This record gives sequence, structure tokens and C-alpha cells, in this order.
Amino acid sequence: MSRSSTRFDVDPVASEFEALRDRAFHYKLEQFNLGMVWLDNDQRITALNDTALQILGPSVQETLGIAPGTLIGSNILQIHPPRSREKIEFLLRSSAAPGNAVHSHAPIAMMINIPDRMLMIKVSHMMGANGIAGTCMIFYDLTDVTIASPEAPELTGTPAPRLLSRIPVYRRNRIVLIDVKEIGRFEGQGHYTKIVTSDEQYLCNLSMSVLEARLDPQLFLRVHRSHIINVGYATEIIRIDEATLVAMPAGMGGPVPVSKNKLPSLKDYFGLV
Repeated sequence: MSRSSTRFDVDPVASEFEALRDRAFHYKLEQFNLGMVWLDNDQRITALNDTALQILGPSVQETLGIAPGTLIGSNILQIHPPRSREKIEFLLRSSAAPGNAVHSHAPIAMMINIPDRMLMIKVSHMMGANGIAGTCMIFYDLTDVTIASPEAPELTGTPAPRLLSRIPVYRRNRIVLIDVKEIGRFEGQGHYTKIVTSDEQYLCNLSMSVLEARLDPQLFLRVHRSHIINVGYATEIIRIDEATLVAMPAGMGGPVPVSKNKLPSLKDYFGLV
């Protein structure tokens, strides 16, 4: 079984290019209009700026039937789809923890996937004369730098899903963009998903179901409830008793388990009987 070649040495030209691209991205990020939402202590929206209204308004109207004009006074959890509410609540709760700081292993930031948009949200509790006075939620709309151009509509007139080309993660107080082609595997870990490349690991909060729907199915295959692999990096399919595993290159962790209901898809991809 062949796989795409992977370089494990450090290419100084490539490293310099990555550094330049990183600086260019963060310069561009500074030009983005920030969305800002203020919450009271009961997590109700008390104010939001024009950018937040323009981005959130159409989304909540399309997905939840909430009129944009009624956002003020709404509970922040109620304007997100049910599958996202637990994560939003987790983000708010984490940011309120005494002495909590931003670390790469537990970032107080979150990616939110809403129709055709990818938002990076960060929250901060605001202190007043009598203690916590509410919460400020700030977000960047990273859609243009993370999602590939839409494909042409199918014959039905329905456009194909907009696929992720890069995945943003929040690390050491910076947003890092990871090219999906460099990712060997994803592993679900509670509220977060571990991203594994040939020489690094990251955490993002996009769910496995969101990733499965937004990654190129020609490159990625979900082989287990908690695992998605880049099939181009698979080196071997292993059978041990009744279990099936996919071996990955050194540095990408141990063999990935394949669940029985996903095994037919794996066999079909590789043309196995």
C-alpha cells in the first residue's frame, strides 16, 4: 500500500516561507472587523456591535428562526444549535475559573461552525465595582482563510458543502492555521479534538461530526467514532484477532482502531475484498 511521501527533516526555505505566511496572516487578522457581544450575568445578550449583528443575525434566522431584531435579551445558549450549547457553556464556565489562564492544552477559545462560516470566539469576564459585571465575547470570522472556494452546484441546484482547507487552532495566544493536507489523523477527546501532523499535535474544539462533514472525503475517512484518518498517510492495515487497525507513520501515534461498521468503507476505499 502506498502513501504520499512525508518529509521529517527541517527545510530552512520552507520554514522561512511558513514564517512569512504566518506574519502575513496575523497582519491580515489585524484588519478584520471584530464581532463583539456583551452578556449579563445570566448569559443574556445586552449589546452587540454591527459586525456581530451582520454575522449572527442571518445565521440564527436561518437555523433557529430567531429574528435578528430580537437578539438583545436572548440567552446566548439559545441562539446556538443544541449540539453547540454544551461547548458554549463549557467555554463560559472555563473562562470564569479563578486564576484560569490561556494554555495550549486548554485554550479559552473556541471554533464555532455555523452555516458557511467559521468563527473563532474568545470570552473574558468583565470586572465591575461589585465583582463580575458580565461577559464580553469577541470573535473573528475566519471563513475566507479556512474554507475552500465553493464547488459548482450539482444538477439539483444545491451547492456542494464548503470544505475546510485549513483548520485554525488557538495556541500560545496566537491563532495557528494548519493545512488539512498536513494532518495525518484526528482523535476525539471530550470537548476537544486532537490534530496530529508528522511533527506536532494540536487541540481544536470542532466535533468529529463537523470535521467529517467539512473535510474532503477523497482525503479523509472516519474509521471510528473517535478517529478520522488521512488515508494518504496510512501505511498498513492490520488484523489482530477480530480487530482491525490502520498503521500510521512514526510520529503520528499508534495504530488507529477501525470499528466494525466503518470497516466496509475502509475496504471499499482501498479496493479490498
